[in-house]
Amino acid sequence: MNIGRVGIWSPELRLHPDPVEIHEAAAELDQQGWGALWIPGLGGGDILGDAERLLRATENAAVVTGVLSIWRHPADDMAAGHARLRRDHGHRLLLGLGVSDSAAARQAGGVYRPLAALNTYLDRLDQAPEPVPADERLIAAMGPKLTELAGRRSAGTHPFLVTPEFTATARQTLGRGPLLAPYQAVVVESDPARARDTARGFLAPFIAMGHYANSLKRQGFTEDDLAHGGSDRLIDAVVAWGDPDAIGTRVRAHFDAGATHVALHAISADRGLPLAEWRALAPLVR
Repeated sequence: MNIGRVGIWSPELRLHPDPVEIHEAAAELDQQGWGALWIPGLGGGDILGDAERLLRATENAAVVTGVLSIWRHPADDMAAGHARLRRDHGHRLLLGLGVSDSAAARQAGGVYRPLAALNTYLDRLDQAPEPVPADERLIAAMGPKLTELAGRRSAGTHPFLVTPEFTATARQTLGRGPLLAPYQAVVVESDPARARDTARGFLAPFIAMGHYANSLKRQGFTEDDLAHGGSDRLIDAVVAWGDPDAIGTRVRAHFDAGATHVALHAISADRGLPLAEWRALAPLVR
């Protein structure tokens, strides 16, 4: 599956209250040439229904679940839904899978053993009446064991809140072939204080979560960096802010480190679809 070099990662493409505006926005992003539209799991819900809405609105872009929780979405349902959407829309749906955290496992009545649980989930996708091909699924991985598993049993990996240095390490683990598609938060704002404030407004809850905090510590950040919504050092490292040229420099850093695709999340201080930010970023497609 070809998802291009850059894509748009957007909770608004799931959460925005007006489906007509979502349809129009997705069609515009498709026309701009973005290779993929990524929608997050957001704790559950009908993610394949939301993916189908985007598939109907577009002609060329892939749609990626970035990512759905294996604890909240049964493998049999996802395999059946994937097969149906593939019949209706071709090979444009990439299932991104994640192990979430121990709280999600407990809520589902499971035991949090990420590698074992993910292997079992992938087995179910393989054994479904209409299996999900390995190259039409990928795994959210921020540690070496999950990254290695992603390279063996899926198209590749989609790490969240990572630096280009992490991308380089992940590429070493994956080897040359698999997809490596890091999430990259961006703020189209050249004023440092405003850009960092906007970034913190979105990222602070994630930085406070144990599994993301541990990942950031493994990347070299300290407890001080994680406090108060994130230090300037942390924000500047995991969020690209500035004009589109400055953001393009960060995207190229991921490519230089071994990424094959970068999923850009335009964070805005305003609610609603970030149409102005997407239009400003459109030259990065080229």
